[in-house]
Order: sequence, then structure tokens, then C-alpha cells
Amino acid sequence: MSWQEFPALSPETLRAIKKAIDHGFLNYSRSSGEMWEQFFFPLKQFLIASEHAFVGMPWPLMVGLLAALAWWSTRRSSVVIMAVLSLLAIGLFDMWEDTMKTFSMILVATVVCLVIGLPIGVALSRFPALRRVAMPVMDAMQTMPSFVYLIPVVMLLGIGKVPGLIAVVIYAIAPIIRLTHLGIEWVDESLLEAADAFGATRWQKLIRVQLPLALPSIMAGVNQSIMLALSMVVVAAMIGVQGLGQPVLKAISNQYFTLGVFNGLAIVAIAMILDRISQGFGKRLQAQEGPKS
Repeated sequence: MSWQEFPALSPETLRAIKKAIDHGFLNYSRSSGEMWEQFFFPLKQFLIASEHAFVGMPWPLMVGLLAALAWWSTRRSSVVIMAVLSLLAIGLFDMWEDTMKTFSMILVATVVCLVIGLPIGVALSRFPALRRVAMPVMDAMQTMPSFVYLIPVVMLLGIGKVPGLIAVVIYAIAPIIRLTHLGIEWVDESLLEAADAFGATRWQKLIRVQLPLALPSIMAGVNQSIMLALSMVVVAAMIGVQGLGQPVLKAISNQYFTLGVFNGLAIVAIAMILDRISQGFGKRLQAQEGPKS
């Protein structure tokens, strides 16, 4: 049988189905858009406050904080030097403000991913039925083209910071959920049995045994979520998220080679700094928890 003989809906039926879905979602977005804007208003305020804090922070203080964080998490002078030189180069080429806005967006997105993803990951480890439903959903979230997330978000909330942030969170949250679940699942059964022997409740076992031992895995999820959030910087810029993504879009539309390359390299530098810091923190946690387990 050739593909022309494959049974398919008629063009008229297919158009009717698509039209019904489009009109239904459009009507819903018009009637409920204001409600969703009010719901996400605290998130908008958090994002604005974070952006003002990063942009308003004196650059020597920001460089010093990141250098101290890099040393504390990795204990490697090469990482500290890389972070300091990268930030100084970003400032030298007049990309500091956009970089701080990108830092702000990544910070808020990571916090939101943790606040939402951590409880979901714990729930997946407790309820197998929920896990069977959630895993295919997360597979779809990670394989869906990132541009697709912008369509429903923009229809509901319009253009701005919050819609871009929501699209970033949807794209980046899956690793935290997966690795939180796996970290809890991998806790040695003998430790849980010992906790039971001491009369620990399920809540006490979770807080005092499972989550502490799962921290290295959770930090690996945080690392992956940060990288995925950074990969969405340019896409989110299409709907109004300020930062390094907007100059890259401008460079693409106007064929400004140096503008695109410099801002692209700044995104790479941020990714390397945050990757080394989060990985170093995860390794420190693993070293601390490993002997105990």
C-alpha cells in the first residue's frame, strides 16, 4: 500500500477540526487572559525586582560575588579567573546591562523550576500512577520545539517578560523533576530501614534522609535546567524578554555579524560560569554525602 492510499481525514474535516480548536482557545484566552495576568502578577514583580537588583548592582560587587561563589563551589583558581575575565570582557564590550538582565531571568527561572519541580519530583517517587502519567508528558515537553511554547503563552498573556519566563520554565523544568525523582529512588534501602527502626515518620525520612542524600542528583538537575534556560534566551527575546537574546535577534535580522558573535559569546560565557559553579556545588555535596551513605 502506498502512502497515497493511507486512510486520512478529508481536507474539509481537518480544517473544521483545526478551526474549532483555534476558535476555542482564542475565545478562552480572550475571556481568561486578565485572570491569568493577575495570577502571574507576583511572578512579574519578582522578575522586575530581580532585574533591578542585578542591573543596579555595582559591577565590582557583581564580579566579586561571582568570583567568591566560583571559588566556594569549585575551589579551583582556573574557574575563578575564567569567571572574572569573562565578566570583565562583557563589560569592556558594552554588554553588561544585557548580561545582568539575562542573569536575572535565569535566576528567576531556576527558582521557579525548583519551587515547582522539587515537590513534583518527590510526588513521582511516592506515587507510581502519577509517574506513569508524568513521564510521557515530560518527554513531550523536552522534545517539543521551543517555539511552540510561545504560541499559547502569548495568546494568554501577550508580549512581555512573564510570557517569556513561563516559556523558559516549561522548557527547563523537566530535568529537576526527573533527577529529584531519581535521587530519591536511588537512596539505599538500608538507610530507610534504619530510619524506620528509629521510628521516623515518612515526612522525617524525606526531610532528614532522602532529600539530603538526593542533593547531588538535584543539583545535577539544577545544572541542566540552567543550561536549558540559557538555550531559550534568544527564543524568549522574540516575545519581549530583555537581555542578550535581543541583540542576537537584531543581528540576525540586520546581518550584523559582530553584534551577533559578541552577544553569542557572552551567552556562552554565562553558560560556562553557571555550569562550573553548579557542577562544583553538586560535586561538593556528593563528596559530603557519599561517605555517609
